[in-house]
Amino acid sequence: MSPRTELDSGPSSNNHFPGRLVAFLVLTASRAYLCRVDVTVVAPRLMAEFQLSQTQMGELFSAFLVGYTAFQIPSGWVADRMAVRPLFLTLALGWALVTAELTATGWSPFSAVLSPLLVLLLLRLFFGILAAPTYPAAGRAIAVHVPARLQGRANGFVLASIGLSSAVTPLLLGPVSVRWGWRPAILIAASLAGLTALLWWLTPPETASPLTRRMGSSEARKPASRLPTTPWPSPLSQRSFWFLAASYTLQGYVGYVFVFWIYIYLVHVRHFDLLNAAWLTALPWVCTLIAIPLGGVLSDWAAGRWGARWGRRAVPMLALVLASAILIGGARADSAKLAVLGLTLSTALVLSTEGPFWASMNQLSGPHSGTGGGMMNFGSNFGGVISPITTPWLASRLGWGAALSVTSLLAVLSALLWLGVEIGRPPEDHAGSEALPS
Repeated sequence: MSPRTELDSGPSSNNHFPGRLVAFLVLTASRAYLCRVDVTVVAPRLMAEFQLSQTQMGELFSAFLVGYTAFQIPSGWVADRMAVRPLFLTLALGWALVTAELTATGWSPFSAVLSPLLVLLLLRLFFGILAAPTYPAAGRAIAVHVPARLQGRANGFVLASIGLSSAVTPLLLGPVSVRWGWRPAILIAASLAGLTALLWWLTPPETASPLTRRMGSSEARKPASRLPTTPWPSPLSQRSFWFLAASYTLQGYVGYVFVFWIYIYLVHVRHFDLLNAAWLTALPWVCTLIAIPLGGVLSDWAAGRWGARWGRRAVPMLALVLASAILIGGARADSAKLAVLGLTLSTALVLSTEGPFWASMNQLSGPHSGTGGGMMNFGSNFGGVISPITTPWLASRLGWGAALSVTSLLAVLSALLWLGVEIGRPPEDHAGSEALPS
């Protein structure tokens, strides 16, 4: 089978790129991530008002991650059974309401019986549950509505919301928090989520799949279960999917090392002052605004040139091996500036693999991409739970050089696991046929 034939088969055989849908997914994921990290920006004011310690603030951060990680798989199951528009409309409205409810801490009736910390913990836990479907649902929408040859860039654009929101949120909410307090800053985040829900309600994107566009209007209105389908195997029954999920778990471990420990490493090991360390910590996230979409575009190009099997492998395997080598070199460099350069490039390379990971999940999971994305993202976040604990433990006993060397080794192992990912031809007639009517 030629590379072109392999990529052109199945649901995604048309050339239509649903730019409006992808733009809505990018906007929605960015708003979800903004509401996710807004508490970190207002943390100093929040801690001062409620007399919270750093340990208690850490518990507040963890409450979100517990709900978010635990509900990845259930939320993926839900995403496979709901249409794109009502799901994201409901989620965005939920994000707005729960985020706005934070501002009532200390004033609401609950505060009479619960401590402010417990109220905050419950709200952040619930927000984590509501945010859990974001990327599995977006992955499912891309699997059903975006041509296979363009799924790398579509996923790359959506996942660039991580870098976008990480860079924009402090600039947007920080000055408001300093001048008017943390509550107005949180209300801005909630309002933006509410506006996203309003957009899904008033101007939904075109979500007709390639198959339903070719069918008559009366046929297109049939329930999804009555549309002609070719059964697509569950991702959980495929050996390749488990290799992919294992690789993404290790990629998550490596990525979260950068998320949680770059700042502390620069201050305590490389002896940058706090202000310079803060700016340098933001640098990798600015780079990911280019690296994540670029990784998706390059993956699409490689898949078109060499076929899905090796084309989808090429970018993540090369990027993870290069990231490993650069991280080791930066960790062992005498120059602090070279260390910063190494960390920045390593972060960008590791996160450039997001598009290929999710595009490969799409091609393995098809209409079950909600379940596949939820399972894969659970692994990544599980790696993120272990990483912040393991890294300082290793650093305290063996030194930071050894801790980062272990991280580098896991990046190489993540790359090698791609050799077990076999992406072949999807079921012939599945052209978004299991897509729910929007």
